[in-house]
Order: sequence, then C-alpha cells, then structure tokens
Amino acid sequence: MKKYLAASAYKNDRQSVVTIGTFDGVHIGHKAILERLVETAKKENLDSVVLTFFPHPRMVLQQDSEMKLINTIEERAELLENTGLDHLVIHPFTHAFSRLTALEYVRDILVNRLKAKKIIIGYDHRFGRNRTSNIEDLKEFGRTYNFEVEEISAEEIDNVAISSTKIRKALNEGDIETANIYLGYKFMISGEVVRGKAIGRTIKYPTANLKLKENYKLVPKNGVYIVQSLIEGEEIFGITSIGTNPTVGGKEKTIETHFLDFNKDLYGKEITIQFIKFIRDEETFNSVEILRQEIVKDENFAKQFLMKRE
Repeated sequence: MKKYLAASAYKNDRQSVVTIGTFDGVHIGHKAILERLVETAKKENLDSVVLTFFPHPRMVLQQDSEMKLINTIEERAELLENTGLDHLVIHPFTHAFSRLTALEYVRDILVNRLKAKKIIIGYDHRFGRNRTSNIEDLKEFGRTYNFEVEEISAEEIDNVAISSTKIRKALNEGDIETANIYLGYKFMISGEVVRGKAIGRTIKYPTANLKLKENYKLVPKNGVYIVQSLIEGEEIFGITSIGTNPTVGGKEKTIETHFLDFNKDLYGKEITIQFIKFIRDEETFNSVEILRQEIVKDENFAKQFLMKRE
C-alpha cells in the first residue's frame, strides 16, 4: 500500500475505485466495505483507493477538542494497509478544504487527481461546501465525468455506525472484550515510556509509564487491565493501570504497565500495549501496603486468566 499525506501528492495514471470516509477503528463494519473495494478493484482491473481526512472534520469545524478517536492516524493507516488496499490518501481537513464546492471537490480531487472510474459510497454521503450535495448529485457528476457510483446500503452504513458506537461505549465502560469483538482485533495504545515517580519500584512492582503523543486518542475508563505487548520481538503480558494513583495523592492521569516476568529497561522506547481484559476499577486504598497486596491479587488473576487461554 502506498500512503499519501494529501490528494495533491497522489501520482498515479491508473484508473481507480475509490471509497471515502473517516474509517475510525477500521472495525468489522468497515471491513465489509473495504473488502468490496479491494475485490472490485481486482475484478475491474482498477487500483483501490481510500480517501480519508485528518484532522477529523468535527475537530476543525466544531473545534471539538473533547472528541476522542478509536485510532490515531498512524494506527488507522496500519490497519488499512492490512486490508490489501493499493493506495491510502490522508487529506488534510482544513477550513479552506471545507469551502470547496461540490464541483471543485469532484472534478479536481476525485476525477482529475484520483482518476476515479468508480466510487463506492454510503447512501447518506454528503459533500461539498456546507455538505449540501448528496449521492444523487454524485451520480449526476458521474454522468458528466464518466464514473460509476455504487451505493453502500443503509444496512451496511448502520452496521458501521452501530459498531463505532458500541466500541466507544465499551471502552468508556472498560468492557474490553466487547470492544475487541467489534474491532476484530485488540484495542491498542502506543506511546513513549517516560520516567514517572517510580513508586512501583518501591513496592517491587516497577511500571512502564506510557506517554501518548496524541491527545485525541480514546483511552479506556480508569481501572486495571490485562494487556500484551511485543517487545524486541517477544510477546510480553502485563497489567496496566489507568488513572490518577489516588492512594499516593496523584492528580494527573497516567497509563502504567507492570510487565509480568520482565525486567528490561524500557525508558525512551516506543511501545504498543494491546488490551485483553478489564480486572477492576481504580480504587483508593488506605496505605501503600494495601495497594501492594491488591496488585499481587491483580497479578495472580492475570496469570490464571492467561493460563486458561492457552
């Protein structure tokens, strides 16, 4: 798969079949559409293209700083690559872009730039300045510019919306297993391991403190989770605590992972943790010793759970 950070960077003379969308989560609802895109491209000897946008339009037009996405843009690109897609165009969504007329958008981007011969799009798709144009307008443009429009049914679009809603709800409730079912893979968080207060070391439970680069990444609810990570090619399991460390008077939210049977230095390294199961809510304990005892219980629970999965 080739990736382009703007439609203007796309240089390809072959005609294409294009689908357009945010594809946040690249979940099971999306995958049916993406499979259709890839299969159509092979059958009709076209290149498959996904046109997506970043930042999310709501972040730009509604200044929605509270909006959280299931994937970072890097995660989204990696997941889309796994679908067999030929080209991914991540176009910057700006106020200027939002002001393009429907004609300018279709003619300049879809036809002249992406060489669209076919567009697979949702029945409710809207585009152009103030989102005033719809799929019937797109079909009319197709007659003018010689491309076909294939409509994604209401049922398929509803499946996408339902899956996205259920994933976000599940993550906000700590229901990792439901989220993973709808995603079709394990929910992940990536970041750099940074130095924290090293309280874990004092109770013999050192943790890797993960700093996220993206403030728009959805983080599951506060609590303790079983996770896994690929570190130097080795699959390592751990327990991750998300929260403010209230027992020791913490105020800032942290993501800290104690890896099981692992003691290598991870400071400064970029790692990804994949979530497997929720263990318990974040709690405030009366002492650090009681906290340590609870972590022992978490560790034992995790090890027993992982043994049963083998």
